Amino acid sequence: MSEQRARIKVLSAGIFSLILVLGVARFSYTPLLPLMQQQAGLGVAAAGWLAAINYAGYLSGAIIASLISDLVLKDRLYRIGMVLAIVSTAVMGLTTDVTIWALSRYVAGLSSAAGMLLGTGLIMNWLIRHNHRSELGIHFAGIGLGIAGCAAAVTLFSPWLDWRQQWFAFTALGCLLLVPALRWLPKPDQSGLTTSAQQMQDNPPSPLYLRIFMAAYFCAGFGYVVSATFIVAIVNKLPGLAGQGNLVFLAIGIGAAPACINWDFIARRTGDLNALILAAVLQIVGILLPVMVGGLVAALFGALLFGGTFIGMVSLVLSMAGRYYPTRPAKMMGKMTLSYGAAQIIGPAITGSLASHLGSYNAGLYFAAAVMAVGTLLLLGLKVVERRDAAVKTQLGIRVL
Repeated sequence: MSEQRARIKVLSAGIFSLILVLGVARFSYTPLLPLMQQQAGLGVAAAGWLAAINYAGYLSGAIIASLISDLVLKDRLYRIGMVLAIVSTAVMGLTTDVTIWALSRYVAGLSSAAGMLLGTGLIMNWLIRHNHRSELGIHFAGIGLGIAGCAAAVTLFSPWLDWRQQWFAFTALGCLLLVPALRWLPKPDQSGLTTSAQQMQDNPPSPLYLRIFMAAYFCAGFGYVVSATFIVAIVNKLPGLAGQGNLVFLAIGIGAAPACINWDFIARRTGDLNALILAAVLQIVGILLPVMVGGLVAALFGALLFGGTFIGMVSLVLSMAGRYYPTRPAKMMGKMTLSYGAAQIIGPAITGSLASHLGSYNAGLYFAAAVMAVGTLLLLGLKVVERRDAAVKTQLGIRVL
């Protein structure tokens, strides 16, 4: 097999795995949420807690990923996670027991981490080992495709299938995605050399840099999760937009699908940190447009901006983590995701509580935008730390550890 064909096959395995674990197992909950509230009696506060539990599962998976260095074990857990994604999706249609739903959402979160962190780490390791550009834009297109696909599927299914049957339809789709996600990702090579016999060496950032980076990524996680979880319900309750929530969710997916590739190009020209700052500012605009301007056009434009930036930030951060630790990329990816995941537990719970007390999700969006603004300031501070670390390296002639 030619090297270019092998690269396409490996990246395609990653795309299908992300559609499975994030599109089917995780994000299908968002467009199905209003239907489950209407047909299955799911309350507003319970909906928020189910989302929070899903992110708790994701956080648990991130902890596991941050502790594992063995590539063979990562590969095995990745494959188990793919199967769990299908099981957790099927369980959602088998009951109306909130406790079992919560267990299902937790397992779905674990499977999301398997695809997003372990799978991404394995793919980054393969790319670096085979002397390909260490960018993940094509791989992360799977997230946008998963979001857009779920929104389109729920819109298509809703006239014909109830909430329970739609979960089963997503399970069947997951079974189809499972095959390339497992078969096209090769077993990992544990040698410390690239295919051109070069030694792969880690180049970690300074402790201060890492702490600020994790804090900024926490803010990004908070800004992301509120819209990603509640946007369908939010839009449906805005004046004149009843029933338009799925269309807006579809726009998020459409914005996200090509976004990571675009941000790879932007980062090549501006540098990673400048690209992250630009994405953060645009994401704040995307979060606020639906509630500050109003109307379908503003909601759709905000969704495109949001979709085009949140996944770009994830892609840029995880690509940076992979370049710092090429021999064990999932390790720093897991640490960064602990910050992102912690925000994803807190965000839905706060937003669900605010909505149940105030009768509106709008306060949650304003709060998310404010947290994102803090994160943007932290990224600006990171530029100062980066220059300081570079100066120390130059003066001492050694790497700052």
